[in-house]
Parts: sequence; C-alpha cells; structure tokens
Amino acid sequence: MPHRPFIRALGLGACGLGLAPCVAVAVESRSATQPDTDVITVTAPRLARELYATPAAVSVIDREAIARGQQRVRLDESLASVPGLYLQNRYNFAQGERVSIRGFGARTPWGVRGVTVVVDGIPYTLPDGQAQLDAIDLDSAETIEVIRGPAAVQYGNAAGGVIDVTTASGESDPGSAIRVETGSDGYRKLSVQNGGVEGPWSHHVSASAMDYDGYREHSAARKYLLNAKLSRELGDDRRLTAILNLLDSPFAEDPGGKTLESVADDRFAAMDTRGYYDYSPVDIDSGQAVDQQVIGLQYEDLSAGPGALTLKGFYLHRDYQQQLAFAGGDRDVTDVQNYIAYDRDYYGGSAEYRQSLTLAGRPFRYMAGVDVARQVDGRHSDDVLIDGEHVRRSRDETQTATSVGLFAQGDLDLTERWTLSLGTRYDRVRFDIDDHHLSDGDDSGDRTFGQWSGSAGLSFQYLPDHQFYLATGTAYETPTFSEFATPDGGGFNPAIEPQTAWNREVGLRGTFDNGLEYDVAVFSTRVRDSLVAYENAAGKSYYRNAGKSTREGIETQLGWQFTPSWRVDSALTLASYAFDDYRVDGQDFDGNRIPGVPERTWVNRLSWQGFDRRFATLETRYIGSMVADDANDETVDAVWLVNLRAGDGWRLGGDTVLEAYAGVRNLFDREHYANVIINASHERYYDPAPGRTVYAGVGVEF
Repeated sequence: MPHRPFIRALGLGACGLGLAPCVAVAVESRSATQPDTDVITVTAPRLARELYATPAAVSVIDREAIARGQQRVRLDESLASVPGLYLQNRYNFAQGERVSIRGFGARTPWGVRGVTVVVDGIPYTLPDGQAQLDAIDLDSAETIEVIRGPAAVQYGNAAGGVIDVTTASGESDPGSAIRVETGSDGYRKLSVQNGGVEGPWSHHVSASAMDYDGYREHSAARKYLLNAKLSRELGDDRRLTAILNLLDSPFAEDPGGKTLESVADDRFAAMDTRGYYDYSPVDIDSGQAVDQQVIGLQYEDLSAGPGALTLKGFYLHRDYQQQLAFAGGDRDVTDVQNYIAYDRDYYGGSAEYRQSLTLAGRPFRYMAGVDVARQVDGRHSDDVLIDGEHVRRSRDETQTATSVGLFAQGDLDLTERWTLSLGTRYDRVRFDIDDHHLSDGDDSGDRTFGQWSGSAGLSFQYLPDHQFYLATGTAYETPTFSEFATPDGGGFNPAIEPQTAWNREVGLRGTFDNGLEYDVAVFSTRVRDSLVAYENAAGKSYYRNAGKSTREGIETQLGWQFTPSWRVDSALTLASYAFDDYRVDGQDFDGNRIPGVPERTWVNRLSWQGFDRRFATLETRYIGSMVADDANDETVDAVWLVNLRAGDGWRLGGDTVLEAYAGVRNLFDREHYANVIINASHERYYDPAPGRTVYAGVGVEF
C-alpha cells in the first residue's frame, strides 16, 4: 500500500544494524530542482518534519536496537545511550524505573514524573502528571522516540521531554515467533508473537510471561503482558485501529533501601531496620500487585478535506495494591498509612488536523488539535501491623483530575534551507479530592491551574545532510496527587505550586559520506518553583517547592560505520543541575546539586555485524557521581560498567529461522547502586545493584 504515508523506520548507519540510537526515517524523492538525495522524516513531534528541518533534540531507537540480544524487560536496555536521559531502578519491580531527561523526573523515588510517556498514541501520563512504565511491551516495540527537552506545546503537563513508543503492526512484523530466556537470579521469560495481513485487515499480537527470583532478599517478581493491534483499511486513505494492552503483575516484592553500613554488612539483604524498628520488609511482606487493562480506538483519514484528520479515544483501568516497607508496631498508633490501594479509571481522547499549503508563496505545514482526559482514583490507605493485620482505615477518598488542552504548531519554509517553527498550547487542569474518611476531619478540596506554553525554532540546513538549529520553549509541571499530600493528613498542601521551565537550545547534526554521523545539542533551562522530595520520620515521601534551579549542559552523539561490519558509537552528557534559590527550615541549599541524577554519563559501543544474524556488541557505561539529598551530604561514587552480548541465527528452511544469543551485564562485577532514594529517612538512601549477571535466549521465527 505505497499510497499510505505510514512511516517505516528504515534507519541510518546503525539503524539498519540495530546497534545504536538513530533517527526514524521515511524516504521520499526530492523535486527535480533539489539535490538527488533522500528526505529523512522524524515523527517524534506531533507535527512530522524532515530531520534537517526539526529544531529539537530528537533520538529514535529502531527495532533492531531494541531487540537484538536484549532481554526486553526494562527501558534502560534500549535508552541507555540516549544523551541527556538517565534511568534508575531497573531491578526493583515494586518501585519501577525512574526516568530523568535533563534533570527533570529525578525528584521521584518511584514512577515517572516530568516526562510524558505515550504508547501507540495513548498517553500513559495521567492528567496529574504521573506515569508508569510497567505495561510497555518491549517484545513488540517497533520504535522508541525521545524528545529531549520541554515538549509542553505538543503534550502538556511535562517539562522534561517525551518518550513515545510504537509497537508492531501486522504490516511491519508479519509471521510468528517464540522466544525462551533464562538467566541469573532465577530469571525466566517466555514470549510469543504473531502478525499478518489478510485483505484490508492486519493484526499483531504479543504475549509474554516473566518470573524473577530477585538479586536481593525479598525482591522476586512475576509479570504477564499482552499487547495487540487490529486494523482495517476503510478505502485508500482511511484506517481504523483497535489496541488492547493487558498487564497482570500478581506480586513484585520490595526489599527497601539500605544504609551504607548495612550495605557493607550484606549488599543483598533486605532493608536493615535495626535501630529504628524490630522487623524487616520480609516480615511485613512489602511489595505491590497490579492488574491493568488498556483499550484504544484510532481513526485516520488522510483525505479529510485538504488535510488529514486523526481521532483517538482510550480507556484504562488499573487496580493497584502496595504494602510499604514499614509497619505500625503499636495497635494504638494512628495514621501510619503503610498500605496503599487504588482503583483507577482513566479515559480521554484527542482530535488532530494537519494540512500542507502555501503562505505568502512559501510552503507551510500546520497541525492543530485538542486533548481531553479524566482520571478518577478511588484511593484508600490502611494502618498495618507487623503481622499483616489491617487494624484501621486511615484514608479513604476519591481523587479526580480533568485536563483539557488546545494546541497548534506550524512550520514555514522561509527558503529552501531556512525553516521557522512556532507553536502554542493552553492547558487547564482541575484537581478534586472528595474525602470519605471524616473521623479526622474533612480534607476535601479542589485546585485548578491554567497554563500557556509556547515554542519557537529556527532551522538552517547548511548542507543537504547537515543542520544547525535554535530553539526555545516554555513548559510547566503540576504536582501529582501524591505530591499534593500534606505530612499531617490528606487533602491539598496549600503551599505547593506547579513548577515552570524556560528552555533554550542550540544544535548541530549531520551525516558524512564516509559513514560518520554527529548530533550535538547545547541546552540551558531555568526552572521556577522546582518540585523536590523529602521524607518524614516514618519514611513517607512528601514534596515542596524550591525557589529556582538551573539545568544546563551539552549532549553529543557520534557514530562511525568505518567498515561494512564494524561500527562505533558514543553518547556523552556533560551537565550541571543545581538549585539557585532554595532555603527551607533554616537550611540554605543555594548552589547545591539536584539529587538523584548524575551530571556526567558516557556510553560507548563497539559493534560487529557478521553474516545474516551473527553479531557481537561490547558496551561501556560511565555513570558519574551523584548526590542523594538536598544538602549534598550523601554522595554516590562514579562507576564504570561493561556489558557484552552476542548471537547468531540459522535458516532451517523456508521462512523458519532459529536464533540464539547470550549477554553478560556488569562483566567485571563492579559494586554500584541500582537506585538512589532521594532525601530518605534514617539514611536509607541506597538500593544495591547486582554484580555480574548473565542471560541467554533461544528463539524461532516462522
């Protein structure tokens, strides 16, 4: 169906090999008056553009880089080499990965903040600004696109950037596949896939089951995941697509954070509570269970008048229970709130219209639309004793967040080489809490925020495959419901406000005929009312505003395909994330580093591609030092890690292929930390990472 412009990631350099981050591309012919080269189109922003007319730092990982020799369990496998982006907490399934882009998102001890997550056009980021990554099916992921820097004009309530995942369709991945994996610490995984096209219908189904004993005491997890797409062509220019995603995680144990002393005693034991409590997370069985269903329906009409119309609708239900790693040891203790549960309904939709025309005789492309979403959480907390007895209900409320966003963005080609981009968006977010637990007073209330965001960019294509750009944009980020909470009860903390950001960016990117590619971005972001986390004496997290902060740095990506079989890639981030104006409780944190994120990272990969599916990849990761608290008293040392993976494939006849692969993480068994718990109580900042781990897999495609 060549008439449809559904973009396929063909890749540049390592894209074809699947060994490095690269740019998703669509190839078209230029006009007769232009050079005879391919046009490269990126799709990460909502307004698709040619790469060398895009005034933004954009990285795209293709299917080969996601899948080849990887476990496909956590996003850090695929995104580790995206500069400016840092992921923690890969091994604690009860807490989930923490994602930070240019320092945004580092504040939370669990989940995702400050970064918009979109999967197959469905926003996994809620109206209140939080997101979870546990339902992303990396086995079927076709591309992962990352916008580094404020993208509020396209997506609203997020200041750091966007992670946009697109999974396979029957057209892009026909046939069937079965894969079995095993590895260290009792890791086991089975995945199956099937896709195909039959007349106007196409489908793709992916299912997986994972079981993991855990590298620390009390860190086991189990997860079942299904992701499916069903599409029907409704003529030449229209398509209807249904999406289904099911997640069942019956248990994910939480071993808790540790002090440096307890790490030295035993890195792999659960949280040491000696001196504070007389129990451990094992005694109270801390952890979480999740059951989630997502359905989506999308309609595309590429000939809606003179432009193209896209309509999307979705519904998500999430049932969640979590036992925190502390308990109420006294039956008469009140407001321990160490057991949390919610039943969530989240639904919404969007309408987008795109058109290309001429303005003052110059090519002009624009996109305009509306996003609406509503989140309803029936949430409660219990006080639980060491033996697991729920002695009282300490919180019972309904939380509702409603968001409406209107947006527009346009690109005007000033000349054949200069492109001007402008965008704006208005968002209105309303938070409501209806308190049903009235024995301690009525904490019901509401707050409403309205915010304009704007962006401007200028791109200069100084050679056919080389670009210079300037960009600026504003963004905002509201507190989530959990961040609105007050230490002395529920309801809204009247002292906490959204944080706002102003970003400036300069970039260069290009490709030489000798296989050398480069991408450099220099950024500076000023943030007002930064949201920061702290823990009270009981170990619960709360939030407050710091006056001002600055995030600035340089991000570089270099790639060189120096022979048909060998390639080297390097991604370096040099940044500074610091508080400018932060004084609280008589303490002055001006000039201190923002905790929870390294300011220097460096990832290098040497890749070899042999005949057909034979490959090997050697990867080094440098993770710079970071601090764990606002006072910068707790420091986590820098570490070098080395990973290795290799594999081969054999054709068994017809379309049947057998593949085998193996990998080693932390090859030299370096001691380091999987997560840093920010501003933790009782100095339990540290979540040790495993030492050397191995995995291996066998798969059949037919």
